[in-house]
Amino acid sequence: MEISPTSNAKHDSTVNPAKRPKVLIVGAGLAGLTLAMLLHKANIPYEVFERAQESKPLGSGTVLTSQTWPLIRQLGLEEEFNSLSKVLTTINVGKENRQIDFQITVGSKGAMERFGGETRLITRPVLYDLFLRQIPKERVHFGKKILTTKQGGNGVLIRCSDGTEYEGDILAGADGAHSAVRQNLYAELKEQNKLPPLDGEALPFINVCLVGQTRPLTVEEFADIELEECQFNRVVGENKPYAWGTFTTAQRTVAYSLVEFLPMETSKNDETFCDSEWGPEATAVMCEQVRDFPIIAGGDKKFTVGDLIDWTPKEYISKVMLEEKVFQTWSSCRTVLLGDACHKFNPSGGAGATNAMHDAVILANYIDALPDHPTTDDIEKAFLSYKGDRIEWVEDVFEQSKLFRSMVDKGIKATIIRFILKYAPAAVMKSRNERQASYKSQAAFLPPDKADPLVKAIYQPSLHAKAQAHERVAQEKKS
Repeated sequence: MEISPTSNAKHDSTVNPAKRPKVLIVGAGLAGLTLAMLLHKANIPYEVFERAQESKPLGSGTVLTSQTWPLIRQLGLEEEFNSLSKVLTTINVGKENRQIDFQITVGSKGAMERFGGETRLITRPVLYDLFLRQIPKERVHFGKKILTTKQGGNGVLIRCSDGTEYEGDILAGADGAHSAVRQNLYAELKEQNKLPPLDGEALPFINVCLVGQTRPLTVEEFADIELEECQFNRVVGENKPYAWGTFTTAQRTVAYSLVEFLPMETSKNDETFCDSEWGPEATAVMCEQVRDFPIIAGGDKKFTVGDLIDWTPKEYISKVMLEEKVFQTWSSCRTVLLGDACHKFNPSGGAGATNAMHDAVILANYIDALPDHPTTDDIEKAFLSYKGDRIEWVEDVFEQSKLFRSMVDKGIKATIIRFILKYAPAAVMKSRNERQASYKSQAAFLPPDKADPLVKAIYQPSLHAKAQAHERVAQEKKS
């Protein structure tokens, strides 16, 4: 297909049959898979392209709050999701002596009635597998590293490193913090002098993290493993730039993450950055550095991070950067970004997965509301509405995530934040939880969630996008 930079012709149904826009999704992470599931339900053509050769069970624990339950129920995944996850009501913040200093309430026993869903912890590999199984295998293409993208008035084109090319009507970049789709889009906008200066800056990070998940454990090995609720214990290092946490899972494993606080902000573009710091050897070095850190495991036995590492297959441990940034540009022409590709949160706030799913739902609603053979103008307006629905909440979550990151950091600021969280009035925490729980995204093209919690959902504009579009068309025909 030859991409035309200017074509924006209206669709003539007398010449061409009705056809829904085809979406090329780059990235088979949680954002990309959620979007794929939804487009599949909406009978919108799509293909998913993933850089990795195969799915790998990497990652630690993922927290999903009541905000995601309406979608989980709409997709018919409630029963399986419950069986694969554990209820999470409390985060224990402790010291190196293995004593709990204070607790942060993140859920409650009456959460289903009050919020319409519980806060639950599920490991990233298990959640990933659950979502991947909902999508026909022929729609997901692994080993597709995107080299270039091209867009115009008549469609989009992606070129992969294996020489293959794919065409579509919409390009959705869900390929993570270092998104190839975003890089191509921003390069195009920069040439046109349309890229905001902040979006041209490198993605910063001030933390690095070691993540992993053990093999299934016995109660003799880890006393808390059989408790019904997830035991989320976080330890703040004393006189060392580290904090670490453990989470018990429904699979009788322990997921864990260790954060190292760097002395200064850096980026991949920094001259001190070295790719060799992120391979298997660098991961092994960090494992040795943190082996003796104490963990809270329940029972009388005193375990360390080294025990977790010894219980973990080496290929399931990884060292990653923890970037933080909200980009200003989420779309242009026929290309749109979602998930970490447009907003990267520090995982300390546990908000990444939930917000990736929100992005996918809202974006799917606006894509579903598009007319057959949409023009570039139609698509651009839909993308602007998508960002308009999301940006305020994304920026709010971004600040909360930085707060949680600072809570386990070093220095006077971190001490003050821990003091505030430790002694915050119950009414303040209740108000915070209720505000967060009010943001519940649903798919407009699926039967609505029947739950009727005490804390009601705020107005969701994208639910009404299709009806409003039909109304505009009807008015145009009358005039």
